[in-house]
Amino acid sequence: MSNFAFNNPAFKEQDPRAVATYPGGAQAGTPNGQYAPPPPAGQIAAAQQAAVNANLEGMYAAPSAGAIETDRMTVEDTVWKTAGLFGILLVFAAIGWFFTLGGVAVPRTPSAVAMWPWLVGALGGFVLAMVVTFSSRKKVRPALIFAYAAFEGLFIGGISAFFEVMWPGIVLQATLATAAVVAVTLALFASGKVRASAKMTKIVMIAMLGYLLFSVLNIVLMMFNVLPEGQAFGMLSAKVAGIPLGLIIGVLVVFLAAYSLVMDFDQIQQGVRNGAPRVYGWLGGFGIMVTVVWLYVEILRMIAIARSN
Repeated sequence: MSNFAFNNPAFKEQDPRAVATYPGGAQAGTPNGQYAPPPPAGQIAAAQQAAVNANLEGMYAAPSAGAIETDRMTVEDTVWKTAGLFGILLVFAAIGWFFTLGGVAVPRTPSAVAMWPWLVGALGGFVLAMVVTFSSRKKVRPALIFAYAAFEGLFIGGISAFFEVMWPGIVLQATLATAAVVAVTLALFASGKVRASAKMTKIVMIAMLGYLLFSVLNIVLMMFNVLPEGQAFGMLSAKVAGIPLGLIIGVLVVFLAAYSLVMDFDQIQQGVRNGAPRVYGWLGGFGIMVTVVWLYVEILRMIAIARSN
């Protein structure tokens, strides 16, 4: 019951008495996957004890081992991997923006923008997200995650350019709002004030499933022109007590996305505690990217609904 990107044994809580194993990696808690038998009983000679003490002093004086030395997943290494994935996304978002607008000049009408970066990015990103999720149970392939970041960049760049033509300045507003939500969520998690709980996670997952079904139904009704004209966002354009339904649902969805980030952070920490191989840091970055992209798109749409009214 969590982000599908973390549906992997490496991020699950394990029995401390068991020895965790990972596809393509060594056993957790041992340097090379081999069982180390306990040393033989008996007293160590004085010379041997002195050598042990000297070795310990050298270990304490040496810098702490990082992800490269241990080949284990760490929070710091996962942060750098996540930043690299977002760097790829931003580069391809700029490419998607450029081709959506057909060049440097911004068209004045939405009909003048190209839709293929948006559609190609959405389709490619969805397919790769499924491939990464299911294939990672056997082996984590960073190249597939890089490709996912590139396709998501095309999608984000294309949809952002389209919305910017409709409502100038909306991309900056959505970007700042997304950054604020991520920063506040990370700060609360780092301070220990917010943690994922089993009961709350079940409630959030049920709400997310309900919102998914609602979104699919809304798209189908819009495709077959079942809804009245003038509702650009389908049922989300309808008003409840004078307030667009999209704004009411949007606030709930932003909360769901923020809590999903909390679950992502928690599962990354669990992967570190499990001693997952370093390559799983890419999977952690992938999971965070999935959540942040979803959050940005929902905020973008919520602002568009507010400005259209």
